[in-house]
Amino acid sequence: MPDPMDIAFEEAESAAARGEVPVGAVIVAAATGQVLARAGNRVEADCDPTGHAELLAIRQACAVRGEPRLPDCDLYVTLEPCGMCATAIAHARLRRVVFGAYDPKGGGVEHGARVFERDTCHHRPEIVGGVREAEAAALLKRFFRELR
Repeated sequence: MPDPMDIAFEEAESAAARGEVPVGAVIVAAATGQVLARAGNRVEADCDPTGHAELLAIRQACAVRGEPRLPDCDLYVTLEPCGMCATAIAHARLRRVVFGAYDPKGGGVEHGARVFERDTCHHRPEIVGGVREAEAAALLKRFFRELR
């Protein structure tokens, strides 16, 4: 069974090739490791500010399951989710979030809004940050360097 972070990186690379910020996400069923959804950012391609990899993957996994919550699923993503995505993660009731690079500017988990620390947060998933952090950060730095 492939490593979910490998798939997330594939999605991030595909996003970069499309001119999108290279973020990739994968949702797996925790018990079996079955990949339910995979996505890369599509903000530019879809002219949609909500076209973040995490949201696309959540929508896809919910459609596959036919239900709006994913309490027995884990999300793997190459970048710390922003506040918008963290809120969607809470509403989807994902069991665990594993992310690569930290995002001091736009993150919403360990930085910024810290959505899961709020009293009003509906659900707090297990968080594992910094997985393959150097690789994820390098991918983002390379993308932005090439833009300039």
